[in-house]
Amino acid sequence: MKIYSFPRGGLPFEDSTAPEKTEAVNAFLPALSVIPLGSSINRVYPVVSVGDLVREGMLIARASGEGAVNVHATVPGRIAKKVSWKDENGNNNDAFVIRMEGAFEKLGKKEEVFQWTGLSGYDIQRVISEWGIVEMENNEKPLSDLISAARKTEKMTLVVRCVFDDPWLAADYALCSTRINAVIEGAAIVAKACMKVSNIIFAVSGREKALGEKFLQNAGNIGFTASLVLTGSRYPQRNHRELELALRAYEKKEGLSLGSFLILGPAVLAAAFDAVVHKKPILDRFVAVGGSALRKPQIMKIRIGTRIMEVMEQCGGFSSRPERIVTGSPLSGREVLHLDEPVGKNCYAIAAMTKSQTASHAQMNCINCGECRAVCPVGLDPQNIYKRVRLNELKNEVTTGCQGCGCCKIVCPSALPLLETILDKKQGG
Repeated sequence: MKIYSFPRGGLPFEDSTAPEKTEAVNAFLPALSVIPLGSSINRVYPVVSVGDLVREGMLIARASGEGAVNVHATVPGRIAKKVSWKDENGNNNDAFVIRMEGAFEKLGKKEEVFQWTGLSGYDIQRVISEWGIVEMENNEKPLSDLISAARKTEKMTLVVRCVFDDPWLAADYALCSTRINAVIEGAAIVAKACMKVSNIIFAVSGREKALGEKFLQNAGNIGFTASLVLTGSRYPQRNHRELELALRAYEKKEGLSLGSFLILGPAVLAAAFDAVVHKKPILDRFVAVGGSALRKPQIMKIRIGTRIMEVMEQCGGFSSRPERIVTGSPLSGREVLHLDEPVGKNCYAIAAMTKSQTASHAQMNCINCGECRAVCPVGLDPQNIYKRVRLNELKNEVTTGCQGCGCCKIVCPSALPLLETILDKKQGG
């Protein structure tokens, strides 16, 4: 079976400090949960107050405006206080702290099953919006907003992105292995909500061909035409641009007309399934926890709101002092400034890294080797951009193509802040 990839740049990415692709272990339920209420960018209005008792899955804050989603309690208990903190970008974040008490209504109980096939696309979208389902990556875009945008297109193909070009995506692999039917049915649910989808493509990296074949085998009765596309495994194949290039090559070779692509990961599709079939919000997610500073890397199923320091403790604690902790891949993840920060809906990995893992040596002068230019998948010249930014000779438009993959940063022998410089200029710095 042919493997489709993007035409230039990229690199193989391996990391021995990431956990292996094994089954997830259940994390302990937190005595105190920190439930994010959104940042200063995407606001919500609390519908409960400090001192109130809340139930597992209960609505505690309602979305207000574009980009915001409803917030639900992930554990039963009493709201102890409201806290705030600033993230690495300077955005204010608010959260309710819930002290766990009382009985769980969903954990360990037999789940109700609701039939969705008779629902209209708009009814499905309303349920997805009600339960606060988000993309579960990057900026946590509301799935309801993505569905609305998809309806405006003439023709749409839903792409289930299971491309493992980064070892820190091990949690998504564990999710696919454990809940493959939920991911498949979730894809059918979202496809029906979009109303313009006729095809579902399972895009799976070539070295996980067996997983892709299992997707195709189990998707026989979902009511949509399903196909498998094997992609390359070099980083950053899963980026939207690079994945679309691979899919367009498949479209051309097969003589198809796929229209626009709605690309979603397995976590959000499983969450859509839970919302529509079981009437519950995102209560937990699979997270790959590792890094050279951690004693016992592993994949964990963690309740949303669990503090990162508790996750670290359940992995045996630190074997040495961490120089840097990030949520997401070490290549493009968000830096953790406080260990009291919670695991959020978009946290697919946590990496605790020692100094030796974050940088091999101090920053030096550019040696004009051209390695950064060779690996850039969008054809930028990072070393030239870096120099011209330093001389204040560059316009922002030159950097607009940057996808933030970090390939240039990985290969630079002089340890220059190439990625940071380009992204800062792209954002108008």
